[in-house]
Amino acid sequence: MKTIAICSSANFYKQAVEVEAQLEKLGYKVLLPISARRMKAANDFTVQKSWYENPDDYHKKTVLIRAHFDEIAKSDVCLVLNYEKHGVPNYIGGNVLMEMAVAFHLKKPIYILNELPTDSAFEEEIRGMESVALHGKLEDISRAN
Repeated sequence: MKTIAICSSANFYKQAVEVEAQLEKLGYKVLLPISARRMKAANDFTVQKSWYENPDDYHKKTVLIRAHFDEIAKSDVCLVLNYEKHGVPNYIGGNVLMEMAVAFHLKKPIYILNELPTDSAFEEEIRGMESVALHGKLEDISRAN
């Protein structure tokens, strides 16, 4: 059974849980970020980033980043969920770009659920990692693996 690490903005964690269920039906083991698992357990998808109000909390962000890097290392595939955020279609932010870079360095295939972003400061890097767009067709990840 292949293992897929889901990477996405925290704003998309509700969708991440929905995608997790779909992937499990397709026979995959799915690794979600810690915060997504906590939100799922609480059935509360409110994004909370205490480090914005209290810079002493940035160590919490550090823990979350390292933990998901470890999940990516354990996976076979990296799946990026990229929906619209703040009016930006197919959004991929800096944190997800770092996660993609870990997957790329570890030679894991990187799939992007929707279209590749075309108006992103990271477009060159995203394309350079040979990310594969699924064009919204999650089931195509099965055909690609």
